[in-house]
Amino acid sequence: MKRTAPVAHPVHEIIAERHSPRCFGGRSIDSETLASLFEAARWAPSSFNEQPWRFIIARREDKADHERLFDLLTPGNQTWAHTAAVLAVSVAKLTFTRTGKTNRHAFHDVGIASGLLAAQATAHGIGLHMMAGFDHERAKTVLAIPDGFEAVAGLALGYPEEPENMPPAERERIEAPRTRRPLEELLFQGRFGQPAKGIT
Repeated sequence: MKRTAPVAHPVHEIIAERHSPRCFGGRSIDSETLASLFEAARWAPSSFNEQPWRFIIARREDKADHERLFDLLTPGNQTWAHTAAVLAVSVAKLTFTRTGKTNRHAFHDVGIASGLLAAQATAHGIGLHMMAGFDHERAKTVLAIPDGFEAVAGLALGYPEEPENMPPAERERIEAPRTRRPLEELLFQGRFGQPAKGIT
């Protein structure tokens, strides 16, 4: 199932094809492919090369682990995420290892790693849906996340499937046109709010 973005300017096909599916088939993701996805995340750039990202994964075939992560999701995400081959939670290390000081870029860097993970997943024909809707506080206890680390986002991975069997409201949401703010609202020159000349 492809949902190519209606880009205003040329981008790599992986960028245009990446989307956040809400309907996955029953196919599992093999270990070699999973390793490839997280290898892409491993090579993300980070402040002082701290690499503050960690990922906790649960495959659908590991039922207890999968249910533990699934139970952390909000009811809205539970309506579709149960079909994911893999559920995961991204985690940020909040301080720099060499100084012990707060790393204010930790969440930013986890986001970059997750973005590369999404791109690699798209290259494999796998969908990745990132979720803010999960119980961050309970995740710390349930997933044994140590002090100095914080859960960032939930992730659902799987091979996308056509949404015929989805509830009507979810299907309508899935099939709605893909949109983004225009570039002129996002890109400025010299100072905030000043249009970037000749680009937008």
